[in-house]
Amino acid sequence: MNQQNQAFFTPFTLPNGVELKNRIIMAPMTNFSSNPDGIVTDAEVDYYARRSGGVSMVITACTNVTPNGKGFHGEFAGDSDEMIPSLKRIATAIKEQGAKAILQIFHGGRMCPPELVPNGEIVSASDVPAQRGGVSTEEPDVKPRALTEAEIEEIIHAFGETTRRAVEAGYDGVEIHGANGYLIQQFFSPHSNRREDQYGGSLEKRMTFPLAIVDEVKKVVNEHAPADFIVGYRFSPEEPESPGITMDDTLKLVDTLADKGLDYLHVSLGEFFSTPRRGVEDLNKTRIEYLLETINQRVPLIGVGSIYSAEDARKAFETGVPLLALGRELIIDPDWVQKVAEGKEAEIITEIDKSKQKELVIPDPLWNAIINTPGWFPGVS
Repeated sequence: MNQQNQAFFTPFTLPNGVELKNRIIMAPMTNFSSNPDGIVTDAEVDYYARRSGGVSMVITACTNVTPNGKGFHGEFAGDSDEMIPSLKRIATAIKEQGAKAILQIFHGGRMCPPELVPNGEIVSASDVPAQRGGVSTEEPDVKPRALTEAEIEEIIHAFGETTRRAVEAGYDGVEIHGANGYLIQQFFSPHSNRREDQYGGSLEKRMTFPLAIVDEVKKVVNEHAPADFIVGYRFSPEEPESPGITMDDTLKLVDTLADKGLDYLHVSLGEFFSTPRRGVEDLNKTRIEYLLETINQRVPLIGVGSIYSAEDARKAFETGVPLLALGRELIIDPDWVQKVAEGKEAEIITEIDKSKQKELVIPDPLWNAIINTPGWFPGVS
């Protein structure tokens, strides 16, 4: 092994005492490959197994905690006890390869396609349509309905129930998905949250829903899980909308989350070294630098974003980030970690090979999404 890469492979101990065998994690990525009823498919199980051999931890694609939270076609469900055997198949496939299995739990909110949710009714913090990415972006007459306080409490409880299912299905932990414009972020965002009750208004009130979910998940973990069960939280640093989440808003949220007894925080970034767009003094300093300063070693931060080569990873680790997640990279080359460990980093493949779907063990729905979305993956134009 190249000595410069030795740091990737030192073990890392999470706050709850769990030792990760190395510093490389598989990032959560939607794969569109479950059955319409939310049951996982053989192709999906094989896809995870193929990518779990080198990394220390695999964070799954998101699973919905309620029927009206399903955000994608082909998403596997976690909203009822009937789904526990299905959920268990993925956990088992990951763990058999030697990685920790983390279930990402979420609610899509206003980003849910109406055809996937009961009565076609999409819900959010307020009745504000999405400006990008959601159905309401293209169809102005499709507006989300603001959730009632009773419904909000039901969803908070549902996050706890899906956490219990993760425990029963054999997962090593859960990741609360507070990023990428989904419901938890919709409550934190001044764009999507125009409420005037306890869940909206000031920055602190907009944190109420995310923090209530953290508390509920931790309560369920204390009641149902072994002491080494992992709880993480993923967040997006900024939104382009105005009003929208600024870097300063996120630093305040992260400062609060860092004291919540979580096992890690996970930033969602397309580019690891990206810089803030607004809300902080120095727009040349990277978001990762700001986050590490704010966290100040109270909780581990997982960095992510276009880390294709071992050199990219070395530069990322030089920032002081303790853990690094690879997403597209592990779809393109499932043996990325093993190649680095064996001193074969020159053999890492960094562009998708369109002739090798079968060898890469990529399910048809994900493959079709990759090759029909120019610019998403290197090698697809």
